[in-house]
Amino acid sequence: MKRYAYYLSCINESMTKEVDRSIELWQKDLGIEFVKLHEGTCCGGSNLDYVSPKHFALVNGRNIAFAEKMGLDLIVSCNTCLMTIRTAKKKLDESPELKKEINDILKKEGLEYRGTAEVRHLLWVLVDDVGLDTIRQKVKVPLKNYRIAPFYGCHILRPSTVLGHDNPLDPTSLDQLIEALGGQTIPYKHKNRCCGFHTLLVAEQESLSVAAEALKEAIDSKADFIVTPCPLCHTSLDGYQAKALKHAGVESSIPVFHISEMIGLALGYSAKQLGIKRHIVC
Repeated sequence: MKRYAYYLSCINESMTKEVDRSIELWQKDLGIEFVKLHEGTCCGGSNLDYVSPKHFALVNGRNIAFAEKMGLDLIVSCNTCLMTIRTAKKKLDESPELKKEINDILKKEGLEYRGTAEVRHLLWVLVDDVGLDTIRQKVKVPLKNYRIAPFYGCHILRPSTVLGHDNPLDPTSLDQLIEALGGQTIPYKHKNRCCGFHTLLVAEQESLSVAAEALKEAIDSKADFIVTPCPLCHTSLDGYQAKALKHAGVESSIPVFHISEMIGLALGYSAKQLGIKRHIVC
């Protein structure tokens, strides 16, 4: 059983609880165990670094230090948390002065940021550690009857200097996972584009337009559903779908799943068990 420290993202703790519910159901089926990092705090999204670089490094150095204390890598299921925490790690690893300053604060809690734990996405663990062959062998309900549109989202791909797992211009890991589960991926030019989530509060119409373009392509391509590794992308494409498509003059809809739910379905769990009924579009 491979063990990892699992970072509890704010979005999953509030709006997309079905993501963690799904992971809890099937993690042991795939020979992995996620130890929930209850001591962790909000990563600050993509904004804290601009407001207070020191606090940005501190809260995320602290999150990583908890994983290091357990001797485990830190795993996230949210793209923005991934980019944010990995950015902080890069800054700490490249600045001995910043690292010392942060550790002087962390030692009050008996913590130390050493830089030994990797910060990785759930998708990467599934493809690289569990392995696609193992996943194929575990599938109970192949997704062979489904045409699936892969939507990676921005923050698992860019900036590549911080992330670096997939080619941001031609990512493949999500496509490979879909195929391992028996699904059929469709050619989907929006798969590496933005969902619009991070501009919803400041430029709603532009955000809805971005989401509508991705949704419309999937609908026009006769996809049965969209799958994403990011709960923020899921919120944008599912929760704001009706508003986005109305804005674009499209009278249709399409379900959107997180990868944790897609895996659960292929491993034989029901939509009810996985919490899919919590979605706006089912």
